[in-house]
Amino acid sequence: MSAYLIAICIIGLIYALLAIGLNIEYGETGLINFGHVAYFAIGAYASALLSLRGVPVSLSILLAGLLAAVAAIPIGFAALRLKDDYFAIVTLGFAEAVRITIQQEEWLTHGVQGIAAIPGLAAGASGNSVFLAILLLVVLCAMGSVYLIQHSAFGRVLRAIRDNEVAVVALGKRTAGFKVKVLMFGSFFGGVAGAFYSHFISFISPEQFVALVTFYVWMSIILGGVGTMRGSLVGSLVLVLLLEGSRFIGDFLPGVSDLQVAHLRLGVIGFILVMFSLYRPQGLFGKGGRA
Repeated sequence: MSAYLIAICIIGLIYALLAIGLNIEYGETGLINFGHVAYFAIGAYASALLSLRGVPVSLSILLAGLLAAVAAIPIGFAALRLKDDYFAIVTLGFAEAVRITIQQEEWLTHGVQGIAAIPGLAAGASGNSVFLAILLLVVLCAMGSVYLIQHSAFGRVLRAIRDNEVAVVALGKRTAGFKVKVLMFGSFFGGVAGAFYSHFISFISPEQFVALVTFYVWMSIILGGVGTMRGSLVGSLVLVLLLEGSRFIGDFLPGVSDLQVAHLRLGVIGFILVMFSLYRPQGLFGKGGRA
């Protein structure tokens, strides 16, 4: 049972890293990114391939995050020309393009067969406990770095862009560089999350990086509170608990097939999200400013 709880916490913290990256893009800057899973996939495959070629796992994770950040530059420049809905569509298309590329380039990614036997971050009986401790430290460092950004001049400009970009431009600020940098920053965390995911699961394939992952991350920041780092962490843990807890619905409903339980799970999670939107639209930590 303890091993199962540790595994749930690890997945929750991986989603927290994803949520922290997305939250600084949307919560601080107002950029609607529906393709966040692309950087998750880039990080996962980059770290897996590097580690299998003998690069130390810790260095592979860092390089995976940097590669994901570099991959965000083209989308950053797209953000300069596109607004709101159009930018969201472009990011969604980018994520699907990344997934299809991973699926087709078998010489590098093994295509639909996926990559197996990915080295773990820690070995031995206590491997997952060590993994959890390291991942928690990384998440706390990520939250700390975002906190410093939020309370810096750079962070104030980001919020100004979110609230009224025209006014920021009128004051002589070039918003282009700020948008590119914040997308690179958020994508770095997405790439690091993907790297941790690959080393924890030890097997990755294109089917694990569908658009649904991005929307799970959106659910995390909605549950926790847009623009709050505490919300990113707690919202992700709540989401994973909902996803895992709903697996046991079938135990209380005899005679219901597994397929029906799967549909019922989505219905329950959707209902909870709707209730949050209606009665707690600011999320768990949305009231009283940013954390």
